Amino acid sequence: MEKVAIFVDVQNVYYTSRQTYKKNFDYNAFWRRATANRKVVKAIAYAIERGDTKQHEFQNILRAIGFEVKLKPFIQRADGSAKGDWDVGLTIDMMDYAEEADTLVLVSGDGDFSLLCDRLRQDDTKKVEVYGVPALTAASLMKSATTFIPIDQQLLLG
Repeated sequence: MEKVAIFVDVQNVYYTSRQTYKKNFDYNAFWRRATANRKVVKAIAYAIERGDTKQHEFQNILRAIGFEVKLKPFIQRADGSAKGDWDVGLTIDMMDYAEEADTLVLVSGDGDFSLLCDRLRQDDTKKVEVYGVPALTAASLMKSATTFIPIDQQLLLG
């Protein structure tokens, strides 16, 4: 059975789905599709911790689906800007779990992950599937994936 490791950039998929479709990403539909006839060796959702009740409920839903949820504190800078991304942590985890999986699934449209996907596919033994909102996914990321799967109505709620 094919082994898969899944890595979700929660903030990216939330904002790109909302901006493009005015809808939320359907994690259950995604899970069914990404794991069909596959053994999950790892599934991690990377999110920012804001401390509100609704967010904690959402994180519990992710855990119930099968994700490990990694949280990083939301940082508000003095100038009013905000910081909170998981790019480095997600990259390290994908590299660490690459040995255990045949296919690595990334949910993000962030072009910063293009180099990572290129590296993971370098020896042609690993497949990298990228799920992203087409209008807001970097062309370089789509190109660096073995397969790009568009987030469309089938992967959205409502």
